[in-house]
Amino acid sequence: MINSSIKWLALIGLAFFISSCSKPESKLIHLQGQTMGTYYNVTYVLPSELSQNKELAKEQLQILIDQELELVNDQMSTYRPHSELSLFNQSSHSTEVSDATIKVVKTALKVYQQSGGAFDVTVGPLVNLWGFGPDKRPNKVPDAQLIEEMKQKIGSQYLSIEGNKLIKAKPDLYVDLSSIAKGYGVDATAELLASKGISNYLVDIGGELRASGTKLQHVPWTLAIERPGAGLNVQRLLHIGNNAIATSGDYRNYFEFDGIRYSHTIDPSTGRPINHKLVSVTVIDKSSMVADALATAITVLGPEKGLKFANMLKQPVFLLTKQGDGFIESFTPEFEEFLVEEK
Repeated sequence: MINSSIKWLALIGLAFFISSCSKPESKLIHLQGQTMGTYYNVTYVLPSELSQNKELAKEQLQILIDQELELVNDQMSTYRPHSELSLFNQSSHSTEVSDATIKVVKTALKVYQQSGGAFDVTVGPLVNLWGFGPDKRPNKVPDAQLIEEMKQKIGSQYLSIEGNKLIKAKPDLYVDLSSIAKGYGVDATAELLASKGISNYLVDIGGELRASGTKLQHVPWTLAIERPGAGLNVQRLLHIGNNAIATSGDYRNYFEFDGIRYSHTIDPSTGRPINHKLVSVTVIDKSSMVADALATAITVLGPEKGLKFANMLKQPVFLLTKQGDGFIESFTPEFEEFLVEEK
């Protein structure tokens, strides 16, 4: 009897020893906050071997993310009067800015050239004219003469870079990076996570996303392309791997006047809102910044020219075009590998 009890106690001790020596499990952690006039969500896997790292505690990592996104706002926000971009807009010729702002403007100018001017970060005066900027929405459609006057104030061909200087050839040139800076914020957040040893994450800022690795138990991140309409409708499911994804659409932000719907997306070539049937563009790229800019460019170009442009770049792109009461899908061959077949 005594011998049996000793054996039982020995087994309990061994179990306790094994339990105390086992590694803590990896955890799926979620952070959320506000930035750039929208939300952010960051979901990541904290590996067991990093669970004791105080810098990676949920509260501490959120502080680092908030600091990173605050820096982006201080560099590129048009709503902050003392941001780098605002100071450039207030200047008559040039302003010294950070490497980050230069990187974003260089990308914007590249997409401007690639798209034949469809993506133009100087289009702000026209956006404001049509009531989609910080200015008050007009109570009537702007007349043709006013549109032409505003068109004379825009053009990325008047924007250049010299070292860390942004230079404008027109004193009243106004740059708005809202169509690309959010994507840069996603990239900056993703790179912050990677620098801390976190390789499995999903970063989302206002619908622009970047993924890496998988969730727990090697389950892939599953994303959805929204179908325009009431409620939460899914058009397609995606596994994007270690990539970023951005979607541009005109089915949420618009106004109606005299029975005509006016999109928030302005075509720089006409000075007017786009009027084609392309309602949603989804772009996949390694960089969320690039995907963000290309999605806007293709939205401006429309279904035919946009798809031709995407095919020329060999870019993974998915288009949703309105037809009657439904939608037509079209996508480049490069996009097909990311589609999840529904069972």
